[in-house]
Amino acid sequence: MPIYEYICEDCGMEHEIVQKITDEPLSVCPSCSGAMKKKISSTSFVLKGTGWYVTDYASKDKKNSTDSSSKPASEPAKTPSAE
Repeated sequence: MPIYEYICEDCGMEHEIVQKITDEPLSVCPSCSGAMKKKISSTSFVLKGTGWYVTDYASKDKKNSTDSSSKPASEPAKTPSAE
């Protein structure tokens, strides 16, 4: 279940509440019974392991890779000589 952060508009107390995503947001401060407002905060959600990095997807397209190191060097263009 996600953790939601709330701040009381009356006492300024901050609360971290574990709630279901379908639960109604809290509106009453458990400390002073004042009005509470949900905070917008950054998450601590981190993707780790294989499958989450750009380099993990590169192996699927090796045949269609546009990497210049895998292409053979092309010959320089020939210019017509003036005789």
